[in-house]
Amino acid sequence: MKNSLIILGFFITGLALGISKMLPEQLVKNNFSMYALYGLMFLVGISIGADKNSWSVFRTMKIKIFLVPAGVIFGTFAGTSLVSIFLPDLKLKEVLAVGAGFGYYSLSSLLITQINSATLGVIALLSNIMREIFTLLATPLLVQYFGKLAGIASGGATSMDTTLPVITRYSGKEWSIISVFSGVILTLLVPFLVTFILSFC
Repeated sequence: MKNSLIILGFFITGLALGISKMLPEQLVKNNFSMYALYGLMFLVGISIGADKNSWSVFRTMKIKIFLVPAGVIFGTFAGTSLVSIFLPDLKLKEVLAVGAGFGYYSLSSLLITQINSATLGVIALLSNIMREIFTLLATPLLVQYFGKLAGIASGGATSMDTTLPVITRYSGKEWSIISVFSGVILTLLVPFLVTFILSFC
């Protein structure tokens, strides 16, 4: 929990500095966060690659590895269907489309804005950002009470990048390969599922 609070503290500090406009314009205009993510992913990759046990889970699960992203999809759609009951102003397919972002807020919100409306696009942006932040903060508790796959399921598409470090830390390096695999599959499915749900359902 201490590490989650530290992450939240850094996020809030950055948010406050961004709002206050106290930072140099050069720092705000350039997307340094992307370079930081690249560096972080590089270091995580080294850590996973150097640990021979990381690949053992992948070899053991074989075809069953596909059950991980399948479970995330089923759980997400089941949860969003339940939530839609309390959102009478939104159609079921709209709520499902928001959930189909699986945390990939940049692409899903853009697609939803183009296909449906800017309002639903903003809802998708905020809800998927919240999913990512929730995973970053709650993974220690999720793993403790629900098992090693809980953080991967919560992270959705982000389990391959932004939430991978915290998943690796609390689930263990041996689950990192599963996390990356699940995240990649979900990321590839986002544009197809969002488009299908909004256009054909």
